[in-house]
Amino acid sequence: MNIPAFGLGTFRLKDQIVKDSVSTALALGYRAVDTAQIYDNEGAVGEAIAESGIPREEIFITTKIWIENLSAGAVIESLKVSLSKLKTDYVDLTLIHWPSPNGAVSVAETMQALVEAKKQGLTHQIGISNFTVALMQEAIDAVGAAEIATNQIELSPFLQNQQVVDFARQHNIAITSYMTLAYGEALKDATIMQIAEQHGATPAQVVLAWALQLGYAVIPSSTKRANLESNLQAQTLKLSPQDMAQIAQLERNGRLVSPQGLAPEWDA
Repeated sequence: MNIPAFGLGTFRLKDQIVKDSVSTALALGYRAVDTAQIYDNEGAVGEAIAESGIPREEIFITTKIWIENLSAGAVIESLKVSLSKLKTDYVDLTLIHWPSPNGAVSVAETMQALVEAKKQGLTHQIGISNFTVALMQEAIDAVGAAEIATNQIELSPFLQNQQVVDFARQHNIAITSYMTLAYGEALKDATIMQIAEQHGATPAQVVLAWALQLGYAVIPSSTKRANLESNLQAQTLKLSPQDMAQIAQLERNGRLVSPQGLAPEWDA
């Protein structure tokens, strides 16, 4: 099963706020929700999904294993805890959230544990997040590229992450873009605002359409119904080759997420 191109992100949203966001998104037609163990919101996300009345098999749920749970003995047990919180027997996709700092746990150990979780039916697909080219190669060496559904990475008009994208594409590994709107900074960019005006669209729709047209999955988050609804319409916005070329020129290696002690040595 392919990863849905459009989903809802839940980073930084908790308790009733995340529950409302997920409930509203599902009511509007979203069918993919992205969470993580470290977000401390799997319980609220699970409640919103359970109360939505939408059949479980129609919703694509992604969660991510936190660094403390990357060892072979901890991956499956922690995933079972996540499933309990999410009120489901399985998730559709489980990612390594961040590579183990300083390689304390090898990529191979965690990937092999995720393959076992998949065999046990706890997750339908597995993948990685925040992996560099070198780390992707380690994951491929461990379990084969065909096992890796996606690499979820920070990717925006200001950080196009081309080396990672190119390497992933060579191995048929999908890219999921997070922070696509660059914490909202991309919405203030003059080029993007101009393209939006030409199309009668919002800047957010333009940025999301750009990522979608490049073949990436996107998981924007919002707590506002109007924005959740508006973002969905990016799927039908068609940007011209000239629009795409103009946005490509905005690259400036503008990385926003690089936590000290957690981030790997990024590709240039």
